[in-house]
Amino acid sequence: MGEQGSGGSKKTAKTTKKAAPTKKAASAKKAAPAKKAASTKKAASAKKVASAKKVAPAKKVVATGKAVAVKKAAPAKKVAVKPPSDESRTALVRRARRINRELAEVFPYAHPELDFENPFQLLVATVLSAQTTDLRVNQTTPALFAKYPTPEELAAANPEEVEEILRPCGFFRMKTKSVMGLSKALAEDFGGEVPGRLEDLVKLPGVGRKTAFVVLGNAFGRPGITVDTHFQRLVRRWQWTEETDPDRIEAAVGALFPKSEWTDLSHHVIWHGRRICHARKPACGACPIAPLCPAYGEGETDPEKAKKLLKYEKGGFPGQRLKPPQAYLDAGGRPAPPLGAA
Repeated sequence: MGEQGSGGSKKTAKTTKKAAPTKKAASAKKAAPAKKAASTKKAASAKKVASAKKVAPAKKVVATGKAVAVKKAAPAKKVAVKPPSDESRTALVRRARRINRELAEVFPYAHPELDFENPFQLLVATVLSAQTTDLRVNQTTPALFAKYPTPEELAAANPEEVEEILRPCGFFRMKTKSVMGLSKALAEDFGGEVPGRLEDLVKLPGVGRKTAFVVLGNAFGRPGITVDTHFQRLVRRWQWTEETDPDRIEAAVGALFPKSEWTDLSHHVIWHGRRICHARKPACGACPIAPLCPAYGEGETDPEKAKKLLKYEKGGFPGQRLKPPQAYLDAGGRPAPPLGAA
């Protein structure tokens, strides 16, 4: 029985061995669809990739469109850093004119702070005031006009002698050349008289629009806006304009006021800039127009500390003119000391 069992088992083993390939084939046949499925999946994924690649340009276009939108929006983000302002043009005009009215009450005696007795003296003094104070000019010009009272005499002067007189004003060589040059032009082209037209004044050596408007407004009574450093600083602080070019500032601010107010407006703004709204440390706590100022808080807000920052008559000090108008003296202003005075 044992032999028959072993023989039977051998036959069964042979049969099993023969059946094995069939199983392999079956498994192979079963695996085939899996391979096909795999290849189908690969094909499908390949098609997806292909379709994705085809769609890619559209995505790029969309992305590019978004990028352009971001670039265009960038300036708005930069502007948004500043305090937002929804002030209308009408509101701006009203606020600007109210500031001018209130400054007129604070400085009713505002006037040009250069000493002069005629248009020629004002023209020369204004040219000399570049890069120095009006006080220094007022302390220097008495000696100059005493020796050379007319354009003809100043044009024929010895340059070295003029330079020595003008030395306290700084840049005395350049300023000597300018005042002697404009004096010569006045003598030769205008009969020794200062012209009363803007187009003529700006042709003179050393004379620009600012100087011309000082002369026209204060010697001839013709309205003009004087855009000096104080004026530029304050009108930007008050957000009357964002312009930085003097000519553009002149045009922008001029459009907010009647032409008849331009000269006095210039005096009010410049006086406020010199006495209260200083460049480095404004006296915000002593400012009469603080409720109207968008820049309130840039300087000292404590009233007592702010009062100590006031200059000239507001701080109890002499003004810049040796011979100021009587209205200024009547209001409590004090004349400046002459050059060399203790």
